[in-house]
Order: sequence, then C-alpha cells, then structure tokens
Amino acid sequence: MADDLEALRRKRLAELQQQQQASQQMGGADMQAAYQQEQAKAEMDAQKQAILRQILTPEARERLTRLKMSRKEMVEQIEGQLIMLAQGGRLQAKIDDAKLKQLLLQMQPKKRKTTITRV
Repeated sequence: MADDLEALRRKRLAELQQQQQASQQMGGADMQAAYQQEQAKAEMDAQKQAILRQILTPEARERLTRLKMSRKEMVEQIEGQLIMLAQGGRLQAKIDDAKLKQLLLQMQPKKRKTTITRV
C-alpha cells in the first residue's frame, strides 16, 4: 500500500512538472504577443500626439494634459473627435485655448436641478 501511494505521488509530481513546462513555453508566446501589443499601442499614441501637436496650440495641449489627470475618458473622447475632424479636413485653423474651453463646456453633461419637497 505504501508503494502504491508513493507511485501515485510520483505520477502526480510528473504531471505537475509537465503542466509547469507547458505553461512556461506558452508564457513565452504570451509575452511576445503582449510586447507586440504594447509596441503597437505606443506607436498609435505617438501618431495621436503628433496630430494633436499640429491642430492644437501649446496652451490648448497643456490644458488637455492637465484635464486628463481628472477626466481621462472625456479627454480621450475630445481628442478622438479633434483627430477625426483634422483627418477629414474640417479644421481650418489651429484650436487655441479659448476655443478648446468652449468645446469642453459643450461636452460637459448637463446638471440636473434637484429639489427637495416636504410631504
């Protein structure tokens, strides 16, 4: 009975080692894919920043950078819209800080007025 238990332990240990080796081999492929994805993302970000440098004044870019710290989704949305407008040729001039402020105000969600009534 002790021999059977020892044989089961060895068999289980061999199975675990095979699983570990297989996962390590797959891990190398996963790391390669993750590295390629990271490179593609970095390249897209660089292209995006190059376009934004062309269509925004330095003050407007600075405002977007500061705003990105608190409202990342909103900034990404407006950057996407500005890039689409620029690529479509619908922007005639660079967007300055005042014009960017107007765009940001238009994008803010409307605040609802709340009232409390007594019953």
